[in-house]
Amino acid sequence: MTAPDPDGPLAEQLLRLTRRVHRVQKRHLAQRGLGITPAQSRLLRTLAHYGSPPRMADLAERLEVVPRAVTTLVDGLEAAGKVRRAPDPANRRVIRIELTDDGRAALREVRSARRLAAEEILAPLTDEQRAVLGGLLDTLVDGPGTEPGSGRGPGTA
Repeated sequence: MTAPDPDGPLAEQLLRLTRRVHRVQKRHLAQRGLGITPAQSRLLRTLAHYGSPPRMADLAERLEVVPRAVTTLVDGLEAAGKVRRAPDPANRRVIRIELTDDGRAALREVRSARRLAAEEILAPLTDEQRAVLGGLLDTLVDGPGTEPGSGRGPGTA
């Protein structure tokens, strides 16, 4: 007989919360009628973090996905007029991905939908509970012994 896993219920709660966040954000995105998936919204948010249009490989690395997944996301966003492929001025073999005006407008809507989703999910918590949760999440995301917010935590791509 195996010993019970003391962290099992906590791990299950984290997974359930992650799924809930995804569902709530997806609903808020759908209500805006943008026709953008959560994965596409993540790509738009990631694009906004670059000072100049990135290469597909840069996006794949930043999103921690295979390049083919980025190609599929870019194809959909390009068909919707949210991004465009542009040749690199220094090397025409390199393609850069840039936001269009429609993409920037969609990004504003995505950010608004995410804020509303976060407000909905965090509504039951007091300000003090939110502060504690934020500190705990920083520790879980960044790992012990790192400065809070130094890694990829809440609010990043």
